[in-house]
Amino acid sequence: MPAVSSLLRGPWRAVPVLGVTQILAWGALFYPPVLTVPLIAAERGWSFTFAMGGLSAGLLVAGLVSPLVGTLIDRHGGHRVMPFGSLLGALGLVGLVFASHPAAYLAVWMLLGAAMAGSLYDPAFATLGRIFGGAARRPITLLTFAGGLASTVSWPTTHLLLASLGWRGTYLVYALLLAAVAAPLHAFALPRTRAAPEPPARSGGAPPPALLPANGLAFALVAAAFASYAFVPSGLAAHMIAIFGRFGLDAGTVVLIGALFGPAQVAARLCEFVFARNVHPLAVARFGVGLLVLAFAMLALAGVSVATAATFAVMFGAANGLVTIARGTVPLTLFGPHGYGRLLGRIAFPSLLMQAAAPLVMALVAERSADPVALAVAAAFASVALACLGLIRRPS
Repeated sequence: MPAVSSLLRGPWRAVPVLGVTQILAWGALFYPPVLTVPLIAAERGWSFTFAMGGLSAGLLVAGLVSPLVGTLIDRHGGHRVMPFGSLLGALGLVGLVFASHPAAYLAVWMLLGAAMAGSLYDPAFATLGRIFGGAARRPITLLTFAGGLASTVSWPTTHLLLASLGWRGTYLVYALLLAAVAAPLHAFALPRTRAAPEPPARSGGAPPPALLPANGLAFALVAAAFASYAFVPSGLAAHMIAIFGRFGLDAGTVVLIGALFGPAQVAARLCEFVFARNVHPLAVARFGVGLLVLAFAMLALAGVSVATAATFAVMFGAANGLVTIARGTVPLTLFGPHGYGRLLGRIAFPSLLMQAAAPLVMALVAERSADPVALAVAAAFASVALACLGLIRRPS
């Protein structure tokens, strides 16, 4: 664990800076739609499916531009790229307030998609990879501690802001935070340093760790695993609160249950940091996705009640906490730090496409079939992710 002074000076300063901006970015851009989109749809006379399709369009754009964002961070650093993500996010949230025409609404969400590609975990991990090189696992894990609190902060805060300011005022507050806090932190507080290339091993010294090619079967399985998994948190972030509400849980209880997700993420990441620091990230990923599959099985067998919904939220949060770390550390360990930002962008592309489809697919399934079927679809994607991770073979 770095000293407190190291977190304020030098490369390690990136961790608390990105920790603050990740809470703001996730809390402003990704988590509020589950609470705000139904209000937008009702006020403007749109279907819920169309309104949630805006988020899908944004995630589609995020997937398309993520490889470019990763390449730019490799070349120029997060301190030059991520401020634009925060400013685009602020501009997009203001745009949502005034986008009363359906075409304008979708266009604003596309702008927000570019903002997400430059603000969320992938650019933050790429920034840490550029700063720390092959030693980025610990900074990535520490960063996810802060990011794991985003849902815990965002959903109750959004709930309170909606009650006092409405959805327009809520988005204006979040736009101000992105423009006045996140963008300056990215631009002026992120370190400019870059990790030196690792020197070749001396004669008789330990050989460098074996790496897998970043264009072979292992890469395809990694990308497929994280893309399949990405369907689950995206779909559930948009619909979990509403689904539990339709099972008869009151709104306040459901919000509190949703708030368990964040602390469970942080607790799982703390356990990974303390007890699994020497465990291969691939094993961490397998355990996390397996835990999520068990959570779906528990919900299917025991039904939805306050107790089972709370247990599911905790298990889901713990699983997501571990898989989020693995998204940054599995590629770093298997393929190495060279071109890490672009590599993350390539992995993010299918993941974000899946995230784009998930809210719309879940909405269609829930509307035309039933909520248990929608949960079964999400469980199927988690099972595919677990199968892909199980097929990956580590280098000898």
